[in-house]
Amino acid sequence: MMPDVARSGLQALTHVEALADFCARLAPADLPDRITARTKSHLLDTLGAALAGTRSNEFRKVRTLAAPGGTTPLLASQRRTGPRDAALTNGVAAHVFELDDSGGCDHTGAVVLPALLAALPTCEGPISGGDFICALTAGYEVGRRMLDASGGYGVHNGAGWHSTGTCGTLAAAAAVARLRGYDCALFRHALTLATSFSSGLWAFNHDGSQAKKVHAGRAAEGGLLAADLAAAGFSGPSQVFEDVWGGFFRTYVRDVGQPAELSAGLGTNWKIERASLKPYAACRGAHSAIDAVGDILSLTGRDAVDIAKIDLRLSPFLMDMCGRARLETLAGAQMSLGYALAALLVFGRVDLEQYSAAARRDRHIAFTLDRIDFHPDPQMPQMAEPEVTVTFTDGESRTTMVPRATGSSERPMSDTAIRAKFDSLASMALPAARVADLADFVGVLEGRADCRELSELLVTDEPEAPVFI
Repeated sequence: MMPDVARSGLQALTHVEALADFCARLAPADLPDRITARTKSHLLDTLGAALAGTRSNEFRKVRTLAAPGGTTPLLASQRRTGPRDAALTNGVAAHVFELDDSGGCDHTGAVVLPALLAALPTCEGPISGGDFICALTAGYEVGRRMLDASGGYGVHNGAGWHSTGTCGTLAAAAAVARLRGYDCALFRHALTLATSFSSGLWAFNHDGSQAKKVHAGRAAEGGLLAADLAAAGFSGPSQVFEDVWGGFFRTYVRDVGQPAELSAGLGTNWKIERASLKPYAACRGAHSAIDAVGDILSLTGRDAVDIAKIDLRLSPFLMDMCGRARLETLAGAQMSLGYALAALLVFGRVDLEQYSAAARRDRHIAFTLDRIDFHPDPQMPQMAEPEVTVTFTDGESRTTMVPRATGSSERPMSDTAIRAKFDSLASMALPAARVADLADFVGVLEGRADCRELSELLVTDEPEAPVFI
C-alpha cells in the first residue's frame, strides 16, 4: 500500500509526509499474515525482556525517580506513576539486560512497547488487537527508516550517536500516534517534534557505564511527549529532514542524509523483517561469532574442551564496540565479544545466568579469554561480521563467518525457542500462571476487541524478587 502522492491540486508528498500518511492509514487488513505473526513474536519477546529487566539495579534506581500517585502501571509491581515516567522506567527494564530485539532503530521493541504500554491506559475507547499490532508495526517502520535515511547503522552510530536513543524517539512517537489514530498532519507533527528529543551517545562503551541502559527509556519517554505535544497543538519543524542548518541529518551525520529512504518501498519492504531476536544475552555484535563457534563445533563433532585458541578477524568498528573485556560490571561484560565466547566455551550457553557476577568471576573465564585473540582488519567493511578461526588442540583449524546471526530472518529462532525464552525471562518477575496468561493474550492478539487490559497483566502483588547482578 502506498499513499496517493498525486492528489488533485496538491504537490506530491514529501518523504516524511508519505511515511506519516502510510503509518496513519495503516490498517490490520494491510498487514500480510507473516508481518502480523512477526510483530507478535517481537511483542512477546520484548515483554519477556522487559519483565526480566525489572530485576535489574538500573530499573529499580530509575523507578525511585518516578513520581508516585499516577494511574499508569510500572512493570511487575503494584506501583503507579504518570505515563511519561512509566515509559522511561519500563523502557529501562526492556533494554537493560541486552535481551531485547535489535536491527531496527536499533533496539526498537524496547522503545516502542514501553511507549505504547504507557499510552494504552489513557485511550478512551477500545483498542483492538489489530490496531495495537499496527501501532507496533508503525514504530518499527519509522525507527528503521530513520536509521536508513541517516546513512545506516554504521554511519549514524559510527558518528558517535546511539541510534536507539536518536532514531528510536521517532519510532516511539509513531507508535503512539498510530495507537491514538492521528491523521497524517498530526502524525507528521509528532514525528518532527520527536527530533528535538533525540539523544544518546556511545561514550558509555569506554568504561561499561550504565548510561546505555537509559537510552531506550528516554526514547520511549521522548516519543510519548512528542505525540502528546502534537495532540496539544504544537507544530513540528517543517524542514527538519531537509539539508538545512539544524536539520536532523546535517546535525547527526553531517552531510550524509538520504531522506528518500523514509518512503522507499512502503507497504512492500516491511522494516520489522530487518529486526532480529536475540537468543544470547550479549550485544548483537557478538552473536555471529557465537554462532560461528557453535557451528564449527557441531560440524566437527568436537567439544569446547578441544579448542586450543580462537582468532577473530574483524572490522575496527566492531573492535571498538565489542573488543574490550570489562567484567567488573554486567554492562561491561555484555558489550564484550571475548566474554561471550568465553562463556560459551566455559558454560556451554550464553544466557543471562552466564553474565551473573559469580559467572564473571569464574576462574575458567580468565583462562579462556587468554586464548581468544582479536585481529582488526582495516580492509574489512565497517558492518562486516567477524571471521572466526577455531584451532583445536591437535592442530586442526576451521574458519567460518556467519553473515546473519540466529534470530534474523535468514536464520530465525523457532517458535518453540521464542516461547522458551519468554517463559524463562517473564518468570523472573511474574508467577507461572500470569506468564501463561500473557503468552495466551499475545497468541490471539489480532482477534481481541480491546487490548487495554494488557498493562494490568504485567503487574503483580507478589513479593519482589531480588536484584540480578
